[in-house]
Amino acid sequence: MDEEYDVIVLGTGLKECILSGLLSVDGFKVLHMDRNGYYGGESTSLNLIQIWKRFRGSDKPPAYLGPSRDYNVDMIPKFMMANGTLMCTLVHTNVTKYLSFKTVDGSYVFNKGKIHKVPATDMEALKSSLMGLFEKRRARKFFIYVQNYDESDPKTHEGLNLSRVTTRQLISKYGLNDNTTEFIGHALALHRDDQYLNEPALDTVKRMKMYAASLSRFQGGSPYIYPLYGLGELPQAFARLSAAYGGTYMLNKPECKVEFDMRGKAYGVTSEGTTARCKKVVCDPSYLPNKVRKVGKVARAIAIMSHPIPDTNWSHSVQIILPQKQLGRKSDMYLFCCSYLHKVAPKGKFIAFVSTEAETDRPEVELKPGIDLLGPVDELFFETYDRYKPINTPSSDHCYISTSHDATTHFESTVMDVLSMYTMITGKTIDLNMDPSAAGIAIE
Repeated sequence: MDEEYDVIVLGTGLKECILSGLLSVDGFKVLHMDRNGYYGGESTSLNLIQIWKRFRGSDKPPAYLGPSRDYNVDMIPKFMMANGTLMCTLVHTNVTKYLSFKTVDGSYVFNKGKIHKVPATDMEALKSSLMGLFEKRRARKFFIYVQNYDESDPKTHEGLNLSRVTTRQLISKYGLNDNTTEFIGHALALHRDDQYLNEPALDTVKRMKMYAASLSRFQGGSPYIYPLYGLGELPQAFARLSAAYGGTYMLNKPECKVEFDMRGKAYGVTSEGTTARCKKVVCDPSYLPNKVRKVGKVARAIAIMSHPIPDTNWSHSVQIILPQKQLGRKSDMYLFCCSYLHKVAPKGKFIAFVSTEAETDRPEVELKPGIDLLGPVDELFFETYDRYKPINTPSSDHCYISTSHDATTHFESTVMDVLSMYTMITGKTIDLNMDPSAAGIAIE
């Protein structure tokens, strides 16, 4: 604490740990502190006793659920795209050597009261139960266009400038109906609302190509992978990386008060009467509440079950997206399920989550469409948490604050925030244009 650092990072949430690792690799002198005695912050994983304390106010869960230590239940559940931005970041930092992964069995979308597998290629479009015969043919042509599209090869553009043509215009060129447009936008391109329809189509085409590339990467039933023992392993892996490059970690540090000089610039952090000095502070919103504003609220249900989600082909791990229009809502709903095969629960047990951007103060009612898809549950817990985003000017106060995690069950929005913060802190852009398949990734 009596040294000077380039950066002090407060909180060991996933975003903060990724940044700590990236900055340490870049040669920054980093001190990483957390008021908690465990890694992960809001994105930690809990055992059964910890879950019972948090949601039921008791430390005695029922014996029929199995040993507490066999549970690793994520508080911010998300899958990773096999070829996505987070995987590229893991490869870039070589953090993959600390982790083992398992492919996710299925990717589904909710449509007209039923669950359907998400088609990602022209061949899958022809087999999909989401579309009638003629729509399948139109969708197949669209998928072939996307699969063949190469930004650097004008021959594949078919005369379209996707930096100017909107997604709505591109999709209408192929005559696709609203139903098909919905699953393409929300379950393949992973947009969270319909704003993308009026924006340049290039982003949507790139997202669809990444989905397809991720799907073919490990030949699993979905484009997603998930670390064994849960996401709590990720912050610790980045913490190990930071330590390997000279980063210093301190848990159980009470208060962690950011100190400002007369001009309002952060110059250090005080804990237990001692101030560690620094040039920049990185933190989650809870450490600087006067420099953030509330932008929304996430509603979530956590279910412990003894079976997979029905109608998902007995999948042990699955993502189901319920598009907003199917539910008459402003926000999509997400289902996430994993099981004992991922070392997150005892044998025979499954963990499922239902999450959405809250539009009311009644999560039990709001999440019902997703909960109804789960079938019988052993235990069900509800929670809501507020989402915050920074309102400060980092160049003026030297404080770099992450945005709260959203309701999505994939990591793409999370990593975009991290990479944006990295650029603000360092003035550099990380080159993630690599082939993640070239890295040795342990898949079970």
